[in-house]
Amino acid sequence: MSRSQTDAAVEQRLGQARDALAERGEDALVCFPSSNMHYLAGFEEEPMERHLFLFVTPETELFVAPAMYDDQIRDASPVTDVRTWSDGDDPTVLLESVGEELGLAGGHLLVDDRMWALFTQDLQATFPEATFGLVSEVVDDLRLCKDEAELEALRKAASISDAVSEEIRALGSEAIGMTEAKLAVEIEERLADAGGEDLSFETVVGSGPNGARPHHRHGDRPIEAGDPVVLDFGTYVAGYPGDQTRTVVFDGEPPAEYEDVHDAVLEAQTAAVEAIEPRVPAEAVDRAARDVLEKRGYGDQFLHRTGHGVGLDVHEPPYITAGNDRELEAGMVFSIEPGVYLDGEFGVRVEDLVVVTEDGCERLNDSPRGWRSL
Repeated sequence: MSRSQTDAAVEQRLGQARDALAERGEDALVCFPSSNMHYLAGFEEEPMERHLFLFVTPETELFVAPAMYDDQIRDASPVTDVRTWSDGDDPTVLLESVGEELGLAGGHLLVDDRMWALFTQDLQATFPEATFGLVSEVVDDLRLCKDEAELEALRKAASISDAVSEEIRALGSEAIGMTEAKLAVEIEERLADAGGEDLSFETVVGSGPNGARPHHRHGDRPIEAGDPVVLDFGTYVAGYPGDQTRTVVFDGEPPAEYEDVHDAVLEAQTAAVEAIEPRVPAEAVDRAARDVLEKRGYGDQFLHRTGHGVGLDVHEPPYITAGNDRELEAGMVFSIEPGVYLDGEFGVRVEDLVVVTEDGCERLNDSPRGWRSL
């Protein structure tokens, strides 16, 4: 997006946040460097030891920031009110002044869910009469449904995952003997060459028995002929991540049960995708996948939720899991990734990102989902 488009989107989001605060009777949001600050103000930074906050009230918004960030914030964000403090100053003095000006001393403040304890404690000490909640109480609902610019970035990120998935699958027998770590590097280099800006998460290459560990990343195990290999990776584009999983046998014959497991996982994924439409509860999509795997005899080996929301964070609401009765809405983006994990043997997971449409859903990923190399 151009700077003018970014500013317009940010101003719209800030307006929605102010309205939501007023409607709920909350006094302020207090964000620190996180995806929430990025979403609401257009400014992105890693958390660090200095006090850097975005305050949003029903009437206004402003930054409290180290002086060294003044120009960076003004260059990135349409928020023009930037209050700064210098190294050697006590930042809580400025916080107290801002709180008095905004009428927050005895208010109810919603702080960033991932705010470091250091900063939360300083806010509590600076405003001892205030009560505290979480930013997610307001901002999660704002972030749930993606606008067209967000969807454009997510589609581009997904297309890069698709292209690299096909390239890696085409290695065929060349992948035999490579370690998981070496293949992960190969994937990451290709993601960058295709225009990816940063990794969505640490690349997963789980070969043979390592694939039966859903959170395995990659190690020094060489890939052997006949190994099922779980490949889960993605890259950011314009701040939005891709996330795709395929399970591939690069060469040789897989274990005897593998074809049935892979077929069951594909059937479960298809059933979940077909269940998606507006007003369907998220838990019903999870149940659609789980029903298939239970019927096929693998219910106990499906160890995680069916999916998670994807936006500025690679894991965010809505969560496609049992017990989540949140109804789906057009514009929500999330993964559909059933898996079966046979301990000590192998695992199978197939994952695509989808966006809910007015009458169903659109898959953002479309690379081959079968298990054979190309």
